[in-house]
Amino acid sequence: MPYGPAPAGLAGLARRAMAALCAVMVAVVTMGVVSPAGASAGCRAVYTASQWRSGFTATVQVTNLGGPLDGWTLEWDFPHPSQTVVQGWNGTFERRANRVTVTAAEHNAALGTGTSVSPGFNGSWSGANPAPTVFTLNGVTCTGRLTSPVPSVTSRPDPWDPPAALAGGLAQAWRHVEDTYPGLYGFRNYVWDQIMANRGAINYCVRWDSDAKVTPALRDEIHAALARQFKKWIDALVEDGRGWNSWPYPDVPVRVVGWAVRERATLEWSDPSVDIYVGDLADGAPQCAPHCGRFFHQDGDYSRCPGGAARHYDMSLWLTEGMRGGAGGDWGQRIGSEYLVNALDDDDIHILLHEMGHGFGLDDFYDWTPAGTAGFLMKAGTATRITPFDTWMLRDWWRHLKHRYGY
Repeated sequence: MPYGPAPAGLAGLARRAMAALCAVMVAVVTMGVVSPAGASAGCRAVYTASQWRSGFTATVQVTNLGGPLDGWTLEWDFPHPSQTVVQGWNGTFERRANRVTVTAAEHNAALGTGTSVSPGFNGSWSGANPAPTVFTLNGVTCTGRLTSPVPSVTSRPDPWDPPAALAGGLAQAWRHVEDTYPGLYGFRNYVWDQIMANRGAINYCVRWDSDAKVTPALRDEIHAALARQFKKWIDALVEDGRGWNSWPYPDVPVRVVGWAVRERATLEWSDPSVDIYVGDLADGAPQCAPHCGRFFHQDGDYSRCPGGAARHYDMSLWLTEGMRGGAGGDWGQRIGSEYLVNALDDDDIHILLHEMGHGFGLDDFYDWTPAGTAGFLMKAGTATRITPFDTWMLRDWWRHLKHRYGY
């Protein structure tokens, strides 16, 4: 729900009264870099809070350490589900699930180098009132580390113009996601995050959960099929040869960096094109080295990965002998090994496509169907390819998350 800035007199009175009731003072300081498209920048955020039995007053002082900003957006996630904003000032407050978004007020939209702004609010809590520890300014986390500029993208108005027949169903689908997954804005391991961390690429490791032999030719066919299916989702973000709504990567290379097997003899090649992991089992199946996996190291620390950061993997393609159906998430996709091998020449390997969709955040629709559509890929069993409804659901995710990457 939106919260407008409080009148100066009322806000000042509330702050003074609540300070008198202060039981706890919390201060969190974070420093880091904000990177709007094509430029590096920096920020510092200081969070202070005074609390009492069921309420608190908090201020976030944000200092812009980079180039001048003409408009700003500050975001954080409340750690406890009971924490909420009651009234805010020095910005327009909005809370969805546990995510708080503060946008600039008219009087403080310009934020020059070295200048600060201090949005504040009155809040309520029950059970616990921990301080948030991660803040983002214009979409990039303040971490205290310099980052390289992201690719320059021509800014365009938000082109949210789905076909009229789909618009109502798309709105229903997004409301369902927000209502079902309260932490969706704070989650940081979507495929979106993985691509951005790799600056426009994604790395896979294959878990070969089968005793069938793999020739070099079969290996290469599996790699090609994987890349071809992933490209179909990326193509849904491209329009007229350009990234839709400032999507920066019209082409996302898929790099297979490793294979995991029970026995080395299963793989009938000896070239060093990929790392090979032998006999390391998890859930009864071969796994690639956890030290190299983003799922296990979302902090980007691959110092214990034998091949270093360049050989880390973001996703696993888990191919299981005898499996029907599939599973997918931020860790990768699991499908039948025979199913994939028999479908290598298919244009649309629909179970793999469906499970890939989950990595972008797209939900299942087992027990309901949004208005305006009868069948689409993410409603299992009703389509075998990415439909216009799937395309616009994917785009809806991008337009809701793109600000975190500076777009």
